[in-house]
Amino acid sequence: MQSYERKLKEIETYDLIVITGPTATGKTSIAARLAAEIEGEIISADSRQVYRKMDLGTGKDLDDYIVNGKKIPFHLIDIAEPGYEYNVFEFQRDFFDAFLDIKSRGKRPILCGGTGMYIEAAISEYKLIEVPENSDLRKTLLTKTDEELQNILVSMRKLHNTSDTSDRKRLIRAIEIEQYYSDNPQIPSETPKINSIIFGINKPRDEVRERITKRLKQRLETGMIEEVELLLENGVTPEKLKYYGLEYKFLTQYILGEITYEQMFSQLNTAIHQFAKRQMTWFRRMEKKGFNIIWVESYEEVKAQIV
Repeated sequence: MQSYERKLKEIETYDLIVITGPTATGKTSIAARLAAEIEGEIISADSRQVYRKMDLGTGKDLDDYIVNGKKIPFHLIDIAEPGYEYNVFEFQRDFFDAFLDIKSRGKRPILCGGTGMYIEAAISEYKLIEVPENSDLRKTLLTKTDEELQNILVSMRKLHNTSDTSDRKRLIRAIEIEQYYSDNPQIPSETPKINSIIFGINKPRDEVRERITKRLKQRLETGMIEEVELLLENGVTPEKLKYYGLEYKFLTQYILGEITYEQMFSQLNTAIHQFAKRQMTWFRRMEKKGFNIIWVESYEEVKAQIV
């Protein structure tokens, strides 16, 4: 059996430890316990936890960052105002800033979260560029039908999923991005290589379903409705809250009287379950791309391979 010192030296060959998986599987708690064990700091990979004052609806669970009375440092949480549309380009930029800062202080970076697109942006070696709006191109594209826009995008690149073709606004933006890359071939397309080890946290399906429903009930009982009401009172528009999806979409509909409490709970509960399935679909697609995800159910299984 390997000694603690040997295992610690072995894990230090990795630049980054990734803890990911679908919602309600206890990722944050596992990452925090690991960070306490190996002098680590956590970088969040959650597309909604970047927003201030959006706590219960995004599942920040900040108490999980306290382990044995010690607060584990975390990054990329509460860095944007509600109403802002934070994007994956900004995440990649902010991730590298946090990653290099943690490394410079001799600590171990741990990337934790369930937003697969963010995970890939951090470790795929593909540099994302902030593409400016092209007003002339947009004027031309606005005259096209959805089918014509889809054909234009397909002619520019191979589609790996339908996320860019399901919405007209996304279609136009995707074409705009592809055109920018075509017009600027000199732009560097790679990021520094990061040697990472990826743990996917997953549990039996029935257990995940039970945890999702239980957690939803707890958050509704402890102020999630009031959180959304306060956001609305502070000037975040209903349209913007609905844009954030899941809790914010259905709770806004309930607060505005568009659906009943029972409809809100039932529809939101179903939507979160469906979201967990989509997350797993993304992770399986990552595996097909060549990412090696070590699937485990508990902290003890992660610890056995690292500490």
